[in-house]
Amino acid sequence: MTRVAVLEADKCKSKRCGRLCFRFCPIVRSHIEAIRFENDKPVIVESLCTGCGICIKKCPFKAISIVNLPDELEKECSHRFGQNTFKLYRLPTPSPGIVLGLLGQNGIGKTTTLKILSGEVKLNLGNYEEPPDWNDIVRRFRGSTLQDYFQRVGEGELRVSHKPQYVDEISRVVSGNVGELLEKVDERKTLDKIAEQLELKQFWNRSLEVLSGGELQRVAVAAAICREADVYLFDEPSSFLDVKQRLEVAKAIRSLKNDEKTIIVAEHDLAVIDYLSDQICIFYGEPGVYGIVSHVRGVRTGINIYLQGYIPDENVRFRKEAIIFHEKPPTVSFGAGETLLKWRLIEKTYEGFKLVAHPGEIKRGEIIGILGPNGIGKTTFVKILAGIEEADYRKRFGELEVSYKPQYISAEYEGTVQELLRSVAKENFTLSWYKTEILQPLRIHLLLDRDVAELSGGELQKVAIAACLSRKAELYLIDEPSAYLDVEERLNMARVIRRVVETHNVTAFVVEHDVVTQDFIADRLMVFTGDPGVKGIANPPTSLRDGMNMFLKEMEVTFRREPATKRPRVNKEGSKLDKFQKHIGEYYYVRQLQK
Repeated sequence: MTRVAVLEADKCKSKRCGRLCFRFCPIVRSHIEAIRFENDKPVIVESLCTGCGICIKKCPFKAISIVNLPDELEKECSHRFGQNTFKLYRLPTPSPGIVLGLLGQNGIGKTTTLKILSGEVKLNLGNYEEPPDWNDIVRRFRGSTLQDYFQRVGEGELRVSHKPQYVDEISRVVSGNVGELLEKVDERKTLDKIAEQLELKQFWNRSLEVLSGGELQRVAVAAAICREADVYLFDEPSSFLDVKQRLEVAKAIRSLKNDEKTIIVAEHDLAVIDYLSDQICIFYGEPGVYGIVSHVRGVRTGINIYLQGYIPDENVRFRKEAIIFHEKPPTVSFGAGETLLKWRLIEKTYEGFKLVAHPGEIKRGEIIGILGPNGIGKTTFVKILAGIEEADYRKRFGELEVSYKPQYISAEYEGTVQELLRSVAKENFTLSWYKTEILQPLRIHLLLDRDVAELSGGELQKVAIAACLSRKAELYLIDEPSAYLDVEERLNMARVIRRVVETHNVTAFVVEHDVVTQDFIADRLMVFTGDPGVKGIANPPTSLRDGMNMFLKEMEVTFRREPATKRPRVNKEGSKLDKFQKHIGEYYYVRQLQK
């Protein structure tokens, strides 16, 4: 049995706890140091560790993870950065002319894999103390597609174009305006076509420093596509984009297939990775501890396997319960029907932009999803409901208790996650309901002793959602809660919001671009239409089916239901089903076709 021991340095505070992991280790008590200290930090010797788990239970900061794995798997170790760090097993096998999608949780090795394939990280086959040379690496993968791949990487003959995960960091290392920068990298002479497809001309002369997240994302994707390369790697290309922009980016990436390029994409939006990919590799394991790459599968089969949480040919179950979608939204709580909030015509005017919200009402026990393109006024509408913005003519709503999670969150709080949530939830923080329905599903119980300022984007997002739901309120306003979250975290987040709404018989508005997440969470929809950046029109809440039809017709996109899992799938543009659904006006899905 092979043991993977991970000790997260940022969580470990060995002097503060009196080094409990060392004191209680049974191997140490027998005068063999299975745990020793280097630079005041404990190091676990995996060859001596018995996997008893005592150090894990005794550690008050949840800094230690120890996992037992079969010895046979050790032969397939691809990379490890150092002692007691994350371990990656296997690698995906890319093919020319095929878009390979990487699907898995955060912290499971997708970004590390892309860095290995790009040559930014030289894989060490698990031997971090004496890393192998390129000949040993090539020999390890002989007989597979990766043999030739790494031989060309080692010889410097493979050109790679890599779009990184965090585009908001681009402006810190690159300066200049959009047009000049893209013209410099236009080696394939495709910039004019890509600029029109991704609508880059709207901010062509702007500096990178003033661009929004969505604008930076499109610039980064365009730059990666315009470079001449053999391999194109894209890490989360849909972040910050609305639905139409996500599909246009997907089309642009797929266009690289025409030149028989090798394309690999890591993505969390199920609809986008389904639309974009020809094949799928599933990443499973324990986030932050180890990750295993599955064999390549067809896109439909691969996503269905991921949702089921079971890989038949490997006989591996990596999730206790399957993720199930519904053709109709789940039934709401017993109190649904009582009107909580009613509004008349709302107008909000800025210089160059005007929002008009038509009259509507919301009821207790329901979740209203908000859909629409970027720059159409969704966040403005939510801020008016929250009382942060004031509508024209100083209109105000009734005295409702409101809890608001903004679109952009920052770690300004000085203190730990536990201190923050305890100050918000007050006496509810110690209740078993709070732990089982909010902390554990969002995996925040593992972050309680962490300083808020040290959290990653995904961790900070989950803490912000928990803080919003911890406040006593009648109306919860949640703006883009899926940003930085993986598929599993998005659907867990949706479940948590639904439980809070149903348990307390309250109402929530959720602004979200991920159609699959909206389908999973929303009872009714508010669709925003108009001219982005000029005028936004907020239509009154309508049924999920009618709202999706209205929104997708505006986007000129059709969806269907996957028969096995009932998840929404994007139809390929121009396909027989796409044309048929547009002809009959059913953009969401057609019931009679789902038999």
